[in-house]
Amino acid sequence: MLQPSPRQKQQLGRRFWLTRRRVQLLGALTIAAMVPFFGRLLLTPELVDAATTNALAANVIAVVLAFWMRLSIEPYPGIRSSYVILPTAAAAHGMVLAFFFFTRLPYDRFAFLAGFLLHVLWFYLIYFLVQRRVRLRIGVVPIGELGKLLAIEAVNWVELEQPRADQLRGFDAIVADFGADLPPGWEAFLADAALAGIIVYQAKPLEESLTGRVRIDHLSENSFGSLLPARGYFHLKSALDWIAALVTLPVLLPVMVFAALAILIDDGGPIFFRQARIGHRGKSFKVTKFRTMRVSDNLATDARRAAMTGTLDPRITRVGAFLRKSRIDELPQIFNILANEMSWIGPRPEAAVLSQWYVGELPFYRYRHVVKPGISGWAQVNQGHVAEVAEVHEKLHYDFYYIKYFSPWLDLLIVFKTLKTMLSGFGAR
Repeated sequence: MLQPSPRQKQQLGRRFWLTRRRVQLLGALTIAAMVPFFGRLLLTPELVDAATTNALAANVIAVVLAFWMRLSIEPYPGIRSSYVILPTAAAAHGMVLAFFFFTRLPYDRFAFLAGFLLHVLWFYLIYFLVQRRVRLRIGVVPIGELGKLLAIEAVNWVELEQPRADQLRGFDAIVADFGADLPPGWEAFLADAALAGIIVYQAKPLEESLTGRVRIDHLSENSFGSLLPARGYFHLKSALDWIAALVTLPVLLPVMVFAALAILIDDGGPIFFRQARIGHRGKSFKVTKFRTMRVSDNLATDARRAAMTGTLDPRITRVGAFLRKSRIDELPQIFNILANEMSWIGPRPEAAVLSQWYVGELPFYRYRHVVKPGISGWAQVNQGHVAEVAEVHEKLHYDFYYIKYFSPWLDLLIVFKTLKTMLSGFGAR
């Protein structure tokens, strides 16, 4: 959660105290947990029992859990509080509700539902009153390669003139290019800023955080530390992917049946489209999707061009356009997940013919295969569908960001943004 600078506090007036995390948490606990409890106590005291107390404890746990989830997710780029308030609150209350379901413990359903609604209402109120107006103000040490960073418009950049301690006031953070040869005066200034409790950013990681991309021209010149992502989470994620696919398959089957019928009614052709894609560690596998293009036009002589989907591609059928926009065409890939070939979240697997072309043009392209490909990914929710080499090069920056910051929190953020993408149709072709 962004904290306002002194100037922003003055602009926001008396409401700036709402940006303090402890105020937000205490307010949520009071409104979402205590209000339903005391409401039941005052209005219907004869109904107060163990279930009422359990609901109070459940709302407290859900509020704290959702708050922790938001703090873990919001530092990622391109994310605002408004994107995650409802999903994190629903996820936290859902987990607590699942606990009651499996333990059969009694709880006050009215108080629990009221707690969820008040929880969401409180944080949206904070967002609309204060947080949407908060904009970072960062002081810039004007030495080194900072051009690409300063071109990012989401931040108020202020170039510092001299390394004086009195310049520290009014900034949320300071940024410097640590790779440059900083004079002793500026190094002392940065040390003083850190001692004063002001965050000091390295330019390149801050650029990555704000853009969601890892800019890399040569694989040997990177800040990954290790070229292998966190292996512990990799194996845990694979197990969770398989379990989630098994659990959601019965829920998704009716949707898939309706999609299959719609395809048959539309043009009577095959239901599924299968294609060789490149997956984890460069291994080829057959991906399964609902067919969204006409069969005859898929038999083009130029295999590479046939594998690309253009904007308003004439090969796409009427039903196919809807399936693509809603991402329903991707649902059969749940069977690829069950076969341990794919993940729910990861870089999208490219057609084998396109992958071979990209490797020839971009030698380090194959590095994206170090993790399992996914149905949705960081590049998809930020950039959308691409095919040309120049666009793929930019897409790699997103893929490399995902690999570098490979974590459950980034996966959860992608899930939230995927839901938004499904509703908006962003990036579909």
